Amino acid sequence: MKVVILAGGLGTRISEESHLKPKPMIEIGGMPILWHIMKYYSEFGYNDFIICLGYKQHMVKEFFADYFLYTSDVTFDIQNNKMTVHNKHADPWKVTLIDTGLHTMTGGRVKRVQKYIGDEPFMLTYGDGVSTVDLCALEKFHRAHGKIATITTVNLAQLKGVLEVNGDNVITSFREKQEDDGSLINGGFMMFNPEVFDYLKDDTTILEKEPLTELAVKGELMSFYHDGFWQCMDTQREREKLQSLWENGTAPWKIWKE
Repeated sequence: MKVVILAGGLGTRISEESHLKPKPMIEIGGMPILWHIMKYYSEFGYNDFIICLGYKQHMVKEFFADYFLYTSDVTFDIQNNKMTVHNKHADPWKVTLIDTGLHTMTGGRVKRVQKYIGDEPFMLTYGDGVSTVDLCALEKFHRAHGKIATITTVNLAQLKGVLEVNGDNVITSFREKQEDDGSLINGGFMMFNPEVFDYLKDDTTILEKEPLTELAVKGELMSFYHDGFWQCMDTQREREKLQSLWENGTAPWKIWKE
């Protein structure tokens, strides 16, 4: 199954670093948060990634083009123009990097990679958040209910999309959060059937607005509730929180072995 990662936004709320690099390339423990997200998915057996790029896309492409330089020891024989890679470490990933436009909205980015996904269900997440979501359980839940869309829901007081969920885990409404809300929010880590592309019109489509709202009205949007660790990285303070967890050896999302 393919995993689509939205990694093309400007990241204006963490401009201290995003003016230099795309937000998914901001580092936690010396590696981009994008890498952390992919390592997490990989531990559940999801290794086929489609990354939607935009802002400073070349930095993401260069990271994967030079992946061995980041993950292995190397010797450069300058005179003979030769590079030897030691302790070669290769993750079992297939990574497709797609320019989805500088100013394209989230739904538009997903629409642009439709031909790379094909006519099959796919995972979707944002390139700036980590969690301890059971991804295999998410897939099992999605396939069992037969609806078009599933989004992981978390109960945190943050400025994300607010959801109302009935007793059957059907999301009955989707709207932007208000200051007095204490409701479930969209935590990302989503799964869609290919019918979702019918709800994505063009580059101006914001996934979190009309498409999810319409799916909710039609009873096609399901909630997969997660009560464990979840943290996005919208601000420098949140990045420092994640960095502190990593440095202390208590990063909950770090489930892979060195």
